Amino acid sequence: MTFRSFVIFAGMRTGSNLLEATMNAHDLACFGEAYNPYFVGWPDQGDLYGMTLADRDADPLRLWQHMVAARKVKGFRYFHDHDPRVFDPVMDDPTCAKIVLTRNPVDSWVSTRLAYATNQWKLNQSETPIPARVDFDAADFRQSLAATQAFLDRIQHGLQSRGQTAFWLNYDDLRDAAVMTGLARWLGRTDLERVEPAQDQVPQNPREMADKVTNLPEMQAELVAADPFQLHRIPGFEPRRGPAVPSFQTADAGAGLLFMPVRGGPSASVGRWLAGLGPVAGDLTQNGLRQWKRAHPGHRSFTVLRHPLPRAWDAFGAMLAARSPELRQTLRDIHRVPLPPDDELDRLDAAARAPLFAAFLDFLRRNLLGQTTLATHPGWATQSEVLAGFARFAAPDLVAREDRIDGDLAFLARAAGIDAAGPRPDPLPAVLDDPALRKAAKAAYLRDYVAFGFADRP
Repeated sequence: MTFRSFVIFAGMRTGSNLLEATMNAHDLACFGEAYNPYFVGWPDQGDLYGMTLADRDADPLRLWQHMVAARKVKGFRYFHDHDPRVFDPVMDDPTCAKIVLTRNPVDSWVSTRLAYATNQWKLNQSETPIPARVDFDAADFRQSLAATQAFLDRIQHGLQSRGQTAFWLNYDDLRDAAVMTGLARWLGRTDLERVEPAQDQVPQNPREMADKVTNLPEMQAELVAADPFQLHRIPGFEPRRGPAVPSFQTADAGAGLLFMPVRGGPSASVGRWLAGLGPVAGDLTQNGLRQWKRAHPGHRSFTVLRHPLPRAWDAFGAMLAARSPELRQTLRDIHRVPLPPDDELDRLDAAARAPLFAAFLDFLRRNLLGQTTLATHPGWATQSEVLAGFARFAAPDLVAREDRIDGDLAFLARAAGIDAAGPRPDPLPAVLDDPALRKAAKAAYLRDYVAFGFADRP
């Protein structure tokens, strides 16, 4: 691949100034933070390629096109908070080389805070470092770490989805002549036998952490609790869901109510409640729903969550009654759900269904983890993913719970100018009080239990 430009994805205090100095010393021109929202290139520079800050903000891609059109490979540094309009066009161009520079996030955070404290952002051999110590702020560090990780994840996903690769650098690589030579050659400068790192900048804070942070024990405690390997992460292999707008229902009562039903939830009782307030419309398109929203200022939208155990019980019953004998046979033959023949299903009472339901819950656990070839049905998908699908079009104003639906929907109705109590929750089957079923439901739907705070007992 012949590169025409490059971008250095980096962050504050990762060594990007040193990398830029090294590249500029070898005729690989890097124009600083070309898309910093507060300046063009460098703080003391008024324009770049004849474009002022206002010119660049009005047409950000024209600045980059100047670099692309240059006779030699030229580029810039891009941080997570730089102009977001530039990210995708740069990523889309395979002739733009991607360089990703990282540093230990603790070192980067401390170095940034020291720079703010001393106002010393660069240091050469003739300058004296200003001694300082900073307080470790756990909340600020967590925010910084999350922003850095999200930026790196976005870069990696962008590269993978476009079939591209990047030249990855760590802070310690910047003073390695062999690595810098490899970078130059990767960018097409095969004429360079050896690229020496720039010598006009020196490390600013080459001290151990205890000399730079006033509350090191507090920092150590925060880092121990940070869980960098995400040991408490709940695996998620469930397919993404769309917003399901055609299932939404609107009521014109008051300022207007929009119900976003979760399949397997108390949709029937909520639908009857809405109908009691006035005319209800459904089978909506996204454009039609936008028009309804414009016509109903002050409207309120809501959804209702059901405890995973009774929701799975209803999904099990729907599966038994559905016209899908192939699904039931697959559950018998492959997924260890010992269902009786179809002609005997309607004779099963709740007690007889309980052990079959336990096996079905184990199937749901494996299905939601992507361990079966069967698609995840909307009626048993996690409510976490269903709500994420809603949010791809519009997030609900209120996420109600079935067990307190009366008060939750009464509150919502008042916000829309309606004086009405909510519907009463449906009684739960006694069979669901089985501890084994409660345990199996939690294993299948742990993501929902954690996300929404469901209790073990519905």
